[in-house]
Amino acid sequence: MESSILPLPDERLDKINENLSLLQLKDGLTFGTDAYLLVAFTRPQRTAGADLGSGTGVAAFLCLAKNKFPHMHAFEAQSRFANLIEKNAKLNALSKKITVHAKDIRHATPQDTSGWLSGIISNPPYMKGKSGFENASDAKNIARREVLGTIEDFCHCASSLLKHGGLFTVVYRPQRLADLFYAMRSNNLEPKRIVFVHPDATSAPSLVLVEAKKGAASSLLWARPLIIYKAGTRIYTEDMDKVYETCSMDFLFEGK
Repeated sequence: MESSILPLPDERLDKINENLSLLQLKDGLTFGTDAYLLVAFTRPQRTAGADLGSGTGVAAFLCLAKNKFPHMHAFEAQSRFANLIEKNAKLNALSKKITVHAKDIRHATPQDTSGWLSGIISNPPYMKGKSGFENASDAKNIARREVLGTIEDFCHCASSLLKHGGLFTVVYRPQRLADLFYAMRSNNLEPKRIVFVHPDATSAPSLVLVEAKKGAASSLLWARPLIIYKAGTRIYTEDMDKVYETCSMDFLFEGK
């Protein structure tokens, strides 16, 4: 790790999972549970993968740390964040394992990744462009709302970069699951595996994880729900502990 890389006045330095350090913008979105769950749900591939709308690069770095992919392409339209990914790569001695594309995902092509990929991940903006309360920070607005691409755009990009049979893995909001499925199917991406994530056993799901396969036939495998906390506490459930221990959710599909 390069200790000489220090945060600028508008940045903060945090220690996260897998002994990774992460520079984050003070007025941008910071590392959260959804990024780790996305990586845990992602099935390992032997060839390079991509992260669409990479932000600070945290999901891409976790994929490398957990051997989900041998190399990652990080697509990020906001130049401030693209520069931050480069700095974080140097900070964690991962510059040789990640290629940063300061590029709008709506303009990405297989030439950027030197050919079609077998796996792509994304934590896309959850909200429509004009929905809900807008953040004072432009960076947060773009990260949370469909300003630089709708879910249709993200699915179109994934399909264009994936080879036949390649996997697109997404973390999203359950309230927009119909939009996600429609966007996937409109771009020849068939949903194949799904996990709903609940804060506790009495709450509605707060996140949904979906894996789609390019060019596949229809057939959807449902996991048992992932419950984060034990009832009335901030203590992780055994399932959540196992997700952090193994960085996998395959066990949730056992017996299915």
